[in-house]
Amino acid sequence: MKMRSRLVVSIGLIAGAILVRNLYVMLFDIPQDALQGAIYRLIYFHVPSWMVCGAALFAGWISSILYLMKRDPRADAFAAAATEIGLVFCAIGLGTGTVWARNQWGMWWTWDARLTSAFIVFLLYSGYLMLRSVIQEPEEKARLSSLVSTFGFLSAIVTYKANVWWRTQHPGPVLSFRTGGGTIDPAMEHMVYLNALPLLMLAVVFLAVRYSQKQQERELYSLRRLIYTSYSS
Repeated sequence: MKMRSRLVVSIGLIAGAILVRNLYVMLFDIPQDALQGAIYRLIYFHVPSWMVCGAALFAGWISSILYLMKRDPRADAFAAAATEIGLVFCAIGLGTGTVWARNQWGMWWTWDARLTSAFIVFLLYSGYLMLRSVIQEPEEKARLSSLVSTFGFLSAIVTYKANVWWRTQHPGPVLSFRTGGGTIDPAMEHMVYLNALPLLMLAVVFLAVRYSQKQQERELYSLRRLIYTSYSS
């Protein structure tokens, strides 16, 4: 346990160091975009946040399916922790997006396909967490929330493809792995990936902490039930 805690702390410290280094490079080494100016630097947090969000929700989706197949409480705890992390980074993505939109479009929000589907993802997974908070019995909570996650991940897929399937106010894909290259400066794209690394590492740290707490919550519930049953009998 101590070794695991040290590993988690080490990952967090390394992530912090990389993030500080990245901030310096973003602000002083990489030039600002010729058309958008300094606001373009939001891409180094906006896009990586959605990357981490997608990875976390995907992990929660896989874990939810595993729970439905095996009824393993550890899978449910991991799914719940991963979904919480995904929702946090979803909020960061939406927040940075609205600031960027205000500067470029002259408005904070527009109900186009990409933004609307992203907002639906946020609402759906917020509902997932609300569902978990109102159901006390662990097995029922795990079963119902796993079903929500299993089908809800479809909304994340729609968001990912929305600016390809439909014409949207939101720009189309710019990263080379989606376009084949040529739509973004290589130095800027490199920094997007490089800044996704510390954010992903921080997500792993938060995930480890919340996973442990989820398991402790289940153990505490079992202990309370045991005490209640003993007194009742």
